[in-house]
Amino acid sequence: MKQKKLSRYLFVLGIVAFAFTSCSKEDNNETDTQTSDVNELRRAAEVDAVSEQLSDIIIDAYEVEENTNLDRTTSSASSFLPPCVTVTVVAQQGFREVTLDFGTDGCVVNQHLLRGQIVFSYTRDINAQEILISYNLVDFYFDAKQVIGSRTILRELSNDNGNPQYTHQLDLTVIWPNGLQASREGLKIREWVEGFGSGVFSDNVFEVTGNWTTTFVNGNEHSYEVLTPLRREVTCSYFVSGTVDVQRTNFGGTFDYGSGDCDSNATFTFNNGNVIDIVLN
Repeated sequence: MKQKKLSRYLFVLGIVAFAFTSCSKEDNNETDTQTSDVNELRRAAEVDAVSEQLSDIIIDAYEVEENTNLDRTTSSASSFLPPCVTVTVVAQQGFREVTLDFGTDGCVVNQHLLRGQIVFSYTRDINAQEILISYNLVDFYFDAKQVIGSRTILRELSNDNGNPQYTHQLDLTVIWPNGLQASREGLKIREWVEGFGSGVFSDNVFEVTGNWTTTFVNGNEHSYEVLTPLRREVTCSYFVSGTVDVQRTNFGGTFDYGSGDCDSNATFTFNNGNVIDIVLN
């Protein structure tokens, strides 16, 4: 009899232990999944930083070229780019090709080390309300990340609010040193809301709207849609405010860049109401 009771006790104990172990594994799996999700959100924000810096640089170089109407073939700086960037302009009957060369050793621009070249071209027309700028990245690196891309930016002289506006067709691939890879496609609209015409690029502020997707090499895809305009102050490496709706197969929520401070802090609110803090790299 005692043997039967002992066997029954051990059997029940085994079931409890199995249930506890199963729950622990499920909890661990849930934690691992959320950690992975947060890491992807952070990586996607890094792609945003790359995209915004590229837009800053191309817009600045274009505006300087148009405002100064350079006739010489080479200049050493612009209002935003440091002297370590070599700017080469090829002008032919209204056509402009501008090469921004950051060198093989790199050049620090707005606290980021850039290497390689950005080449963009357009047809110059001082009376045109719209100018299409085509760009290509050549052996380009943003800090330690390789960036591959070639796309267009439509420059409008004045939008419905009376401000200059840039519509950026996104097609970028970012490769991290550890082999992680993410591709970005979509549309970003940049409205120039402050600083236009001042002659100083550092006081410029843009508001960004649009929608895009980020696809990671593991097949995970995030879709983004701006809910409130993202405020881009060119002296800050991150958006200082604005919200974005983020959707993926197994989660969704709202990415919030804050209330106007230039810092690396953001939050993500999952659809179930859970809020997590995110520190941007």
